[in-house]
Amino acid sequence: MRVLAAMSGGVDSAVAAARAVEAGHDVVGVHLALSTAPGALRTGSRGCCSREDADDARRAADVLGIPFYVWDFADRFKDDVIDEFVEAYAAGQTPNPCLTCNEKIKFAALADKAMALGFDALATGHYAQLAGDELRRAVDPDKDQSYVLAVLTREQLRRAMFPIGDTPKSEIRAEAARRGLSVATKPDSHDICFIPTGDTQAFLGARIGIRPGAVVDAESGEQLAEHEGVHGFTIGQRKGLGIEAPAGDGRPRYVTDIDPDSGTVSVGSADHLDVWSIRTRNAVWTSGQAPDGPVEVMVQVRAHGGLAPAVATAVDGPDGPYIEIALTQPLTGVARGQAAVLYLPDDARGDLVLGSGRISHTSSAHTSSGVSAPAAAPGTPVSE
Repeated sequence: MRVLAAMSGGVDSAVAAARAVEAGHDVVGVHLALSTAPGALRTGSRGCCSREDADDARRAADVLGIPFYVWDFADRFKDDVIDEFVEAYAAGQTPNPCLTCNEKIKFAALADKAMALGFDALATGHYAQLAGDELRRAVDPDKDQSYVLAVLTREQLRRAMFPIGDTPKSEIRAEAARRGLSVATKPDSHDICFIPTGDTQAFLGARIGIRPGAVVDAESGEQLAEHEGVHGFTIGQRKGLGIEAPAGDGRPRYVTDIDPDSGTVSVGSADHLDVWSIRTRNAVWTSGQAPDGPVEVMVQVRAHGGLAPAVATAVDGPDGPYIEIALTQPLTGVARGQAAVLYLPDDARGDLVLGSGRISHTSSAHTSSGVSAPAAAPGTPVSE
């Protein structure tokens, strides 16, 4: 089988490519140039897509004895990932750019080009497992990336390979060292790859500008402070609210709601953060078919954490399919722009991905037999 191995310059993708070669596939390595102005060096564990990363990927390909290319996807990445990221924050959301990159770049634009060139599959260094067309969690729960892959369709999963999902990260590093790959001890990338400084607010502020608004008490409506833009806030945020005086009862205040139209950021006690129901848009079912009727699931709303039992129902609405999710125990820090990923709890290991959707509404109303009509409660959270 002809396999295109996406090589980021890190240890995971290098070992994934090595395993594809060892399995007898005809493998070609490719590094995606995603930055219009790549730096020469990485900043420790921050960022990616530097010339150093491309060189590391090339050296790994040389060790494996496979052809290697660099493909320029910078314009597509800016349009589909960076611009969408900025627009979502300006709209009072906090998206996960890794989800968007997987959905629109790696397993769409890149995979489409690979198939057009006659490749049969795209191999990546993601920590997840495929059993036929089924997407499952990785063996290493601390590195599992099934959450950021749950946006993939059945057809996209059919042409994907995740060679390292059955192995803990520690063993991947040891294997890389045995294979003579110099990236064996290279630090993992953290934070958002296109913000190497790690200062997301400065990055957004430079692109969105100042959009003044008010920070108000969620219960009384009293204005407590002014701010320069809703992109500076996330649901559940406690620090950096710009409020001089503590709450009257002495309890901490958290961001409970964000209204991008008026620029109003509401704050209140932790009690205001509980979410009992979720509605999503852009429903994706990994089997290619929505379940018939309500189904018991475990729902995850962040890349790491935010997991709770729920009942999910697929709905065909006038604006497209969506998912109603009734939680059987509340979650906090749930907001628009996040993905809600559904796992089947009655599966043998409880690690089978059923589907996903982008959160459009949440509600604090608790119902025992379904999802109430969600209140339009804007909000926001985090990434890979």
